[in-house]
Amino acid sequence: MVASAALMIASQAGAQDVTSAYTDLAADKTCTTYAAADPNEGGDWANLVCDGYRGYPVFLSYGDARESLFYGFPPAGDLAPVWESFGPFNSTGPKIEWRLERKGDRAVPFATIHRWFVSDPYDETQNIEVLVVEKVGQPHERDGCAVGYVVASGNPNANDKARTIADMQAKDFACGADQPVIDQGSVPVPPFHRAEN
Repeated sequence: MVASAALMIASQAGAQDVTSAYTDLAADKTCTTYAAADPNEGGDWANLVCDGYRGYPVFLSYGDARESLFYGFPPAGDLAPVWESFGPFNSTGPKIEWRLERKGDRAVPFATIHRWFVSDPYDETQNIEVLVVEKVGQPHERDGCAVGYVVASGNPNANDKARTIADMQAKDFACGADQPVIDQGSVPVPPFHRAEN
């Protein structure tokens, strides 16, 4: 609780330097499939690259009714970034919030906030909504991953909490080493997994 309060105070101090922009994610309109399961072999998976924010792409991987997304520039030569997703069946919402930092006359995205709909492990007819905060891969530092999970179901002010995590954690987060921040209200965050290379 003390850590959350400190994050809120610090984020308010730098809030004037950070803004948001929004883009749409629609697999049939803003994405191009570059790899997919052979229909003759069965299977159900696909890798897509999608329009993001001003030249920053979004990579969407789909398999077994689960999704994994990477925002920005992946490691060189890697068009299938590390798989990060929830254990239960899931899908992502149609709107991505990009957190932007001014650098001279440019607004550079350093984090995203994206709403996921995750099947409740105890009742698959219900979804748990989770705001996933991700570090954006930059052209010079191709490092991106989830830095925080904010359960939106049963958690007041979830959007503000997600922005605080984005603004305070994303830039210096070490993917694969640092542990994501978790903020949940009355509903626990569903189990999530980051595959290791």
